Amino acid sequence: MPAHAATDVLARCDALAACSEEEGRITRRFATPALGRARGLVEGWMREAGLATHVDAVGNLIGRTAADGPALLLGSHLDSVRDAGRYDGPLGVLVALAVAERLGDRTPALEVVAFADEEGLRYGTAYLGSAALAGRFEDAWLARRDGDGITLADALRDWGGDPGGIAALARDPATLRGYLEVHIEQGPVLEARDLPVGVVTAIAGQTRASLTFTGRAGHAGTTPMDQRHDALAAAAEWIGAVETTARAQPGLVATVGEIAAAPNASNVIPGAVTASLDVRHSDDAVRSRAVDALRAAATDAGERRAVAAHWDPVQANRAVPCDAGLTRALAAAVEAQGLPLARLPSGAGHDGVALAAVAPIAMLFVRCAGGVSHHPGEAVRADDVAVAIDVLERAVRGLG
Repeated sequence: MPAHAATDVLARCDALAACSEEEGRITRRFATPALGRARGLVEGWMREAGLATHVDAVGNLIGRTAADGPALLLGSHLDSVRDAGRYDGPLGVLVALAVAERLGDRTPALEVVAFADEEGLRYGTAYLGSAALAGRFEDAWLARRDGDGITLADALRDWGGDPGGIAALARDPATLRGYLEVHIEQGPVLEARDLPVGVVTAIAGQTRASLTFTGRAGHAGTTPMDQRHDALAAAAEWIGAVETTARAQPGLVATVGEIAAAPNASNVIPGAVTASLDVRHSDDAVRSRAVDALRAAATDAGERRAVAAHWDPVQANRAVPCDAGLTRALAAAVEAQGLPLARLPSGAGHDGVALAAVAPIAMLFVRCAGGVSHHPGEAVRADDVAVAIDVLERAVRGLG
């Protein structure tokens, strides 16, 4: 069995899990000592595998094989959400490293990348590490402050980075052959089909908005029902429409994850409610139609109760289709293992969203227990990880 097979990869995930800002749970924010310790472990393993390593100006760790020419990037991220699991991100880095070590010099140029910030926990800068390579790092991010008032620029300097050198990290598309990432599915589809891996078709587009329903507060005991301007009742009707709309369209997911009522007292009719909305689909046209319908539903729900509904856009990301050629290579590698081929979209965002601006991308999902992710209960099977290593190795060989 080659070095760093599945059990070794999982043991390394365990070692990285010990690199945390918080005792008893995994939290690794950008530009923290905990993330630095994790990066140091991975850099040591990269060097043992014969890769030439460097840490770039934004804190990404890159290990490269000796071959010249345009590189095929393999990897994922090392940062985490708060109270995370141990596989979201690190599994992709370590599977990539296992493949690079297996192939050694028998491959075109490979770069194993451990991105410094994908989750955006500390500064709200999702895809920060990959955005730098894609030439999409926003200078305004450097002025953002964390909960302790520390700017991103200062945190990066203290971490050994160089804010002034970030612009130079942008990669020329001519130097890249593509980007392949292995990631836990973060959903239940593969488990339901009893399959170890699946090939991703696209990373879903996402629309986020904040809605405010403004009515009039009143006494719960003395205001007749037909004279109320109940903001929470309007919001509740709209939330029902969110679920109904999503259930009616295959592949569409829509979530109201945050809600706050004011004055939030048991004997007062709510005068104002704020609520979040998150809508995702791999087809931007489908997502756009759903968003338009939900915006209209909010207005309608408010008008029925003489409540004003205000829609405030927060974020919109287009869907990112996976590259046909790279996806074929992964699909062929799965089928060469004698496995049924599952194709599925990713409802979650990944570094490929940023990197697609400069390189073709593709992804391989690994089954995770119960579809649990962003939670300490994340779990994968060693035999599934072994399949992922074999599939990625075969795909890289085929592309070579």
